[in-house]
Amino acid sequence: MGLFSGTKDWNVVGVLYEKKGHLQVNGNRAKGPNAEKVRDAVKRHSRSVFWAVFNQKRAFVEGGPGAGREFVSIETLQYIEKHIAKAKSVSQILTLLETGKTDKAATGWEIAPQPSASEEG
Repeated sequence: MGLFSGTKDWNVVGVLYEKKGHLQVNGNRAKGPNAEKVRDAVKRHSRSVFWAVFNQKRAFVEGGPGAGREFVSIETLQYIEKHIAKAKSVSQILTLLETGKTDKAATGWEIAPQPSASEEG
């Protein structure tokens, strides 16, 4: 962030692997220097398939595959990346964090396995 952009106030979302077809969406609201620490912890979490940072206006700031990306297929990872900002479960988490009533929230995200490019024929 630039010199005049103010203090970071981020909603950091981690999509964690639970079991085949079921992921957990964890959200943390973090401010100031703690925001980058939370983001980095989510990136490095052993079951983190994907991580994303949103500002308080729900704009996507940054994101990418996490340390646990090998738990899902590349097609599922691409699906998550494409749909993370609009997914119902992610939206629910962001709504809770944006209200300021809580700084942590979690819910499930059921994702059907995505067909691989070789299966699409």
